[in-house]
Amino acid sequence: MTEPSQIIRIVSPMRGLVAILAISLAVACAGAASAPAAKEADASVFGGLGTWVDIYDGGVYTAPEATAARIAARGVRTVWVETANYRATTDVVKPAQLGRFVEALHAKGVRAVAWYLPGHVDPARDTRRSLAMLTFRTHGGQAFDGISLNIEGTALRNAALRSRRAVALARRVRQQAGATPLAIIPFNPRGLERRPTTWPRFPWAELAEVSDAFAPMVYTGGAFKGFDATYGYVTRAIRLLRFQTGNPDVAIHVAGGVADRLGPEELAGFAAAVSDDGGTIGVSLYDWATTPAGHWRVIRPLSAQ
Repeated sequence: MTEPSQIIRIVSPMRGLVAILAISLAVACAGAASAPAAKEADASVFGGLGTWVDIYDGGVYTAPEATAARIAARGVRTVWVETANYRATTDVVKPAQLGRFVEALHAKGVRAVAWYLPGHVDPARDTRRSLAMLTFRTHGGQAFDGISLNIEGTALRNAALRSRRAVALARRVRQQAGATPLAIIPFNPRGLERRPTTWPRFPWAELAEVSDAFAPMVYTGGAFKGFDATYGYVTRAIRLLRFQTGNPDVAIHVAGGVADRLGPEELAGFAAAVSDDGGTIGVSLYDWATTPAGHWRVIRPLSAQ
């Protein structure tokens, strides 16, 4: 095959210039085809006081409007709503009830962020269900304010392949999302540090390239007892996330929990860790259905920092 330098030597000056421009254009196009779309979205949609709803929260969908009113009364600014997971039988679970819930949240001034849990076993299914978050519309034509991928599924045993598929999925979603904010819900950084065989070489940097924020599930309830143990665990998780992504300013929404497994000391430790860090954009407990009434008084002030 003739090298570009040989082409330039054997053609006329004008034709040489055309050849150079053609080669440059080809290289540029090849790079554009493989690179994810540039991020255009505002991470603030993931900020403030949040709460979580999953597809198993039947009570939410029994009375979507009443649930939205109760959520708004707690001062919640963002609800993370699961649309499906890789085990579900449909791409969007209970779409009619979900649409009513989203419209009711918007009517109360509360943002709705969709989330999907991929299994990485069936890339086509994961892609279809992820993109369904972007194309979903309520009966009144309303869309989600942001979307997120919950990169915690380990159904695929091959960790290296799992990472490649997770990154490829995130890049495809990023390309389609445009101005819609995209968050990654990653494995708990501290949890992976303690048990690295769960997901060796988790692709932190690659996911950071295409996401607008991270929402780590920093669960301590049931496993760590007392203020000090909880405080240290949460503090370490937040610091590890910044280190692993290579971005000290990465937007982080900290999700603690599981809510009803956090006693007074553990809840105080979680709140103190988030408060002392001072650099996160949002906070929540998993999930709405399991959060005791008294817990809101502790975490609500954190969103005002």
